[in-house]
Amino acid sequence: MPVKHDLYADLSVTKEELAKLKSGDAKLNALVEHYDELDIQIVSAEEAGDIPDDELKKLKEKRLQAKDTIAGHLNTAG
Repeated sequence: MPVKHDLYADLSVTKEELAKLKSGDAKLNALVEHYDELDIQIVSAEEAGDIPDDELKKLKEKRLQAKDTIAGHLNTAG
């Protein structure tokens, strides 16, 4: 069963900490929203099983890039 990816664990922040950071940073908020959209697409595609493996792999790569962008933004902001 597909599971939503745990962004908080990957970034070593709590949900509350990230929410606080997002509230004062419009760019971070947009980056996290983009990540969440990709994650929802991936989970939905995995549940439906109607997406070719190469397309699913590309979506996962985009999600990884989105996470790396968020991590980089947090490192420069913090």
